Amino acid sequence: MASPLASRNVRNKALGHNGGPALDDYLGPPWGKGDAHLFLHWKRAHRDAWRKVSADVMRFRMDKADRLGLTYEEYTLEILERGRHLQIEDEVRIAEIKAARRKRRRR
Repeated sequence: MASPLASRNVRNKALGHNGGPALDDYLGPPWGKGDAHLFLHWKRAHRDAWRKVSADVMRFRMDKADRLGLTYEEYTLEILERGRHLQIEDEVRIAEIKAARRKRRRR
């Protein structure tokens, strides 16, 4: 039997959306019309994902991102979302990230 939380998150979910509450640029009560408990779990998960890393790890990611033509945030987000470090050979994925960046700038 599916959990009630799972079924509630499935409806009204846009393609590519993970079902979590908005965490950036959100106006109004922190949890909106949703469940405050669920909001706090998502907020903690977001904070933990972007927690501070050691200076060596940050330098490594910054150097690698610079060589690939990406920002630190884009490179780190790729690690968090896909679980792998981008390589020079990942030309298609790098091009997709850069194209998404251009689309965001146009808005």
